[in-house]
Amino acid sequence: MRLQWTARPEWDDWARWSEGCYVLRTNVTDWSPDELWRTYIQLTDAEAAFRIQKSELAIRPVWHQREDRVQAHILVCFLAYVLWKTLEQWQGRAGLGRSPRTILAELRRIQSTDVVLPTEDGRELRLRCVVRPDAEQAALLDRLGLDLPERLRLRSPALERASV
Repeated sequence: MRLQWTARPEWDDWARWSEGCYVLRTNVTDWSPDELWRTYIQLTDAEAAFRIQKSELAIRPVWHQREDRVQAHILVCFLAYVLWKTLEQWQGRAGLGRSPRTILAELRRIQSTDVVLPTEDGRELRLRCVVRPDAEQAALLDRLGLDLPERLRLRSPALERASV
């Protein structure tokens, strides 16, 4: 196989003027350049929402057979995007940049653990505790205005009664 190319001098002026610029083409004639740019950014944000749900939430493409499931999938994508944008704005207000991925990577290391203690009557007392954050995580939580609980509630009512 052989690659062959030729220069097209008729495009030289266009390349020189558009180098380093972003060119948007549209059929909408009554928008200002600012309106067009904001609308385009909204489109890229919507595309980012789908990427977020695939990468950050690890939700892979699912082939839906029913309309209600398609709508539910779109709802999950929308909610993921809303949560992502909320974290981004929250992070910005705290003066921590605008990259939720870095916040999540740092907070992902915070863990919880179950402390299981036997009782005299043979049952177990189970306490779910949050591991103390390290100095960087504590500073991040402080900047975001978050407090971690010392104990988490267990979901099963039977387990909750046993842990009281």
